[in-house]
This record gives sequence, structure tokens and C-alpha cells, in this order.
Amino acid sequence: MKPLPITLAILSAAILSATSAIQAETYNPLENPKAKLPEPIDVTIHDASRQRDIPLRIYLPTQSKPAPVVLFSHGLGGARTGSQYLGKHWAARGYAVVYLQHYGSDETIWKEVALRQRIKALKGAASLQNSLDRYQDVPAVLDQLTKWNTDEKHRFHQRFDLKRIGMSGHSFGAVTTQGVSGQSWRFAGKRFTDPRIKAANMFSPSVQGRANPELSFGQVSIPWLLLTGTKDTSPINDTTVENRRQVYQGLPNTIDKYELVLSDAQHSAFSDGRQRLGVPPRNPQHHPVILAVTTAFWDTYLKQNPDARNWLQGKPCRHLLAPQDEWQFEKAK
Repeated sequence: MKPLPITLAILSAAILSATSAIQAETYNPLENPKAKLPEPIDVTIHDASRQRDIPLRIYLPTQSKPAPVVLFSHGLGGARTGSQYLGKHWAARGYAVVYLQHYGSDETIWKEVALRQRIKALKGAASLQNSLDRYQDVPAVLDQLTKWNTDEKHRFHQRFDLKRIGMSGHSFGAVTTQGVSGQSWRFAGKRFTDPRIKAANMFSPSVQGRANPELSFGQVSIPWLLLTGTKDTSPINDTTVENRRQVYQGLPNTIDKYELVLSDAQHSAFSDGRQRLGVPPRNPQHHPVILAVTTAFWDTYLKQNPDARNWLQGKPCRHLLAPQDEWQFEKAK
């Protein structure tokens, strides 16, 4: 009769495993409520300490209770109106999504410039000063959300759950996200890290210059999700796919970390705007994959949903991917 406790333990473990698998199968990060979302709200805030305006576009979910917040930072030459497919889906899933527009590295730097001068203008805007401006835009926006949240007369009163904040961005926006979510510098350390951010998701991340990935990212302390593609290069600063993948390699083993590499995905795969002439059309299967993986990530780390975690780390996620896609993750040790 002595082996009975061991048998019961094995049986219990098997039941728990089966239950988790069933829950992962029923969890669907692409499912959306039928209720229509409110129209996005465009507003510009002013950071008096820097005399700097920051345009925002805010997507609110249908529910009126405080919602977890996801900030999104656009790429070089972009605007608050880009990559809206992400904001619409995340908002439909219960998040307040706030798009930032960064003057100095936004669409204003190329729109009034002759076509032949646009690449030069964009390269000039990929500067250290614009990086610093972007890093400081993020806490300025979070401070403003906090003020609105506590103002009983404001339309955003109690609409944000500021204990559950995620940060995301594409390209230069990924660099921005890295900078405020745990990246280190030789002389500045983690100066720009904002502790209010609890999870981060980067599209087209990169290592800056000749920096050592382990020195840059070895002190990150929150979950990171990285997405890139096998053709995700940049005409502005000659960033290679290998460079983008070094970010994951530099992350410590003390956090949950994820990397998705979409087969044949170019730099524009993660956006939804008009593509440049001569660039092949986007793979229509990529956006659903991007939405599913990122939503499950937010649900796991901002909503602490165990079903989302089982989906993200289990077979359902892999089944959604194409055979040529690369997906890897490591749990914190």
C-alpha cells in the first residue's frame, strides 16, 4: 500500500497537465467581443519641463472600469496613426492603448522634403538627441495619464489601471521601448528605465552601434517579447537580422523571454501603412500571428491569465505558426 501516495501524485499531475492543455485549447487570443469600440481619441499633451508637445492617439476598451495600459512608440518617420491594427485589437481585448508621436523623428521630417532627400532626412533624424527625447516622452505620458486618472472631472478619470503597464514599439519605437524597459548603457546605466512598466514587446529590436548585447540587456528585469523577420533589414542604418536577434541572446535567464522570427517577413511586416514601391506585399498570415502572440503575452503578464500563459508556452501557439517560423522562449530561472 505504500506506493499509493506516489500513484496519487502522478495521477494528480497528469490531471493538472490535461486540464492546462484543455484550457490552452479553449483560450483564443484572436477572439474579439462583438461590442463596437469607441472611436480613438486624439489629444496632444505638453511637457512643460522640456517645452515639448507629445501628440497621442488613445484607444479605450468598451468596459468603463480601469484597464491595463499599453503604450506604443512608432518607428522613424512614423506617427500616432500607424500600426492601428494592433491598437484596435488590443483595445478590443480590454486594454487602453496609447500611441505616442515623437516630434523630431516623426512623419514631419520627411513629408515636406523632396523625394530624393527623404532618406538623408530620415538618417539625420536617427540621432542620439531624438533617442533621448523619445525616452523622456514615455514618463511624461505616464505622468499625464496619472493626472487624468485621478481627476474626477476628466473624461479619462479612472479609465487606466496604472499598476499594469506594458510598453511596445516598432523599429525606432523598439529602441525606445528597450531604453525605458531595462536597457543599460556603459556610463548611464538604467537611467531611462521606468519601473512602472511591467512587460515589454518589441517589433524589429536592435543592438545600438557596437554595444555588447549582454551588457546592454543583461540587467532587464521584466518579461520581454521580441518579434522580427528573416528579411527584417533597414535601409536607414544597415541593421541586419543577425543584429536584431542579438537582443534576445543578450537577455538574462532571470526573466521570461520570447522571440518570434517570421519567415520572409520584411521590416514593413509589423506595420499597416502603405508600402514602398518595389517591396513585395505583406504576407496576410503575419498580422493574425502577430496579434495572437502579442495579445497572449499581454494577457499573461498584465492580466496574469494562466490560460494565456499555457497558450503562449504550449502547442497552441506553435500550431498557429508557419513551419518556417522560428519561435523560442525561456522561463525565468
